[in-house]
Amino acid sequence: MSIEKLIRMANQIAGFFRSYPEEQALKGIHDHLFAFWTPGMRRALLSYASQDDGKLDPLVVEAMLNPQNAKNPIEKEIAGPETVGELGSDAG
Repeated sequence: MSIEKLIRMANQIAGFFRSYPEEQALKGIHDHLFAFWTPGMRRALLSYASQDDGKLDPLVVEAMLNPQNAKNPIEKEIAGPETVGELGSDAG
């Protein structure tokens, strides 16, 4: 997959999360990239993010370069009900 397509897709993800508070947006972007993107896609985007030329949304760059902002999505999947709230459930 071309880097241009990865940039476009990542920017669409950032666009979705733009209305959330920044911390939640960063976690949401990180979670999405780790849950649905292949390791190769993430490596290519991470490599590009470290040399960003302004094409990649700043939220994506931050989510990629500072992954400690988010919990691993697998932790959410295996968490019991007592932990889900701590991990950030979006259930109403």
